[in-house]
Amino acid sequence: MFHTNLAPFPEGFLWGASTSAYQVEGAWDQDGKAPSVQDLHEPRGQADFKVASDHYHHVEEDVELMARMGLKAYRFSVAWARVMPDPFGDPNPAGLAFYDRLVNALIAHGIEPIVTMYHFDLPLSLHEAGGWANRRTTDAFERYARVLFEHFGDRVKMWLTINEQNVMINHPNAMNPGRTPSQRELYQQCHHMFVASAKATLLLHQLWPDAKIGPAPNITAIYPETCDPADAIAADDWESIRCWLYLDVACYGRYNPLVWRYLEERGCTPEMEPGDAELLAAAKPDFLGVNYYATATVKAPKNDGHDRAPRNGDQQVMIGEEGVYRAGTNPHLTQTPYGWIVDPVGLRTTLRRIASRYAMPILITENGLGTHDEVAADGGVHDQYRIDYLQMHFEQAQLALSDGVDLIGFCPWSFMDLVSTHNGYAKRYGFVYVDRDECDLRSLERIPKDSFHWYREVIETNGASLAEQPEAA
Repeated sequence: MFHTNLAPFPEGFLWGASTSAYQVEGAWDQDGKAPSVQDLHEPRGQADFKVASDHYHHVEEDVELMARMGLKAYRFSVAWARVMPDPFGDPNPAGLAFYDRLVNALIAHGIEPIVTMYHFDLPLSLHEAGGWANRRTTDAFERYARVLFEHFGDRVKMWLTINEQNVMINHPNAMNPGRTPSQRELYQQCHHMFVASAKATLLLHQLWPDAKIGPAPNITAIYPETCDPADAIAADDWESIRCWLYLDVACYGRYNPLVWRYLEERGCTPEMEPGDAELLAAAKPDFLGVNYYATATVKAPKNDGHDRAPRNGDQQVMIGEEGVYRAGTNPHLTQTPYGWIVDPVGLRTTLRRIASRYAMPILITENGLGTHDEVAADGGVHDQYRIDYLQMHFEQAQLALSDGVDLIGFCPWSFMDLVSTHNGYAKRYGFVYVDRDECDLRSLERIPKDSFHWYREVIETNGASLAEQPEAA
């Protein structure tokens, strides 16, 4: 579809940026913080999360840079184990004080804090007690939610419950150190996350009726490799399992019927306690967070024992599943050096599909290019490739707005360089370069990249500086 006149980005559009606690904060064992599952990781030759970008000790400096860039919003996560070292005990005053400093600094600069409650860093004590497979973890999450809402609810008005729940179920290794749970256990974990998210949603609406809350799954359109109807069925199956399950529970309060049948066939239907169905149906999000990096292409399974490729733990690389889909290829798309597909038009497609199914406001909570950056001889970081990537995605976001999608903001990943979950510091995403490498902390100096200055102009003009030429669907 061509648009004669593109819809402008609306007034108050949340031009932002994102990070997560364990990937930027560091201070992994300071001021009363307890370990999380991420602190168990000891990668060889790559950065761990113990210092990360040392945001914990640079928080005011980092917020000053956000203000210089003109951010309207900053999406970050709270480290559960920093605020609640004992998940069933009292909150940690020092942990709350750190986030007070961050939230207050953001507000002082007119930047909307958007807080993710849980981003892959389950407290280690909960993991050792069974993690999300243990129903008590939902009680601990509700207790944690109450602490956050009661302490920050007067200042934080936008909340995200769980980041990429679907990634934790479909690619569980990084979040379950030491073992890979069975598929049956994973879907029990998944159900408990649904319950926890619903409890938090209802609690926020009770305590702060003016606040807004939603989930933040990783959602992507799935393409069939060919026009073979069997490939179309495979794409529909995988899109339902990977994406619609998570948004259907959030928005409709019930399991996607195709996915429920899939779980029945595999003996993986979760055990539910009395009242769970009513709880899920009662908890309604106010908006949807969507992490988008790329589409995926699949083809029909052959059921020959070779549908699944080797699992590598990377949520953007297709793996296949016996009887469901086989990873396909798409000759129309390119890849990053790390094997991630680049598909800006797919963002528009994904947003249109979400809007058609759920008719809710959408906040893009992650999208970005992870690659190698270097400081040039002139002291700058010239990342034109990142500018090109984001320019294309911003243009497609504006086309989605023109299609009628209720898009309220765009928070690229990430504000500053951080430790990539799979690739350490070799793979950088930030608008701000952090002077460190895998094992040498160096100066930790913050250096705005060329993309920093480009994005500042985009924000200043509310997107008017982007190319005006409409594109075909």
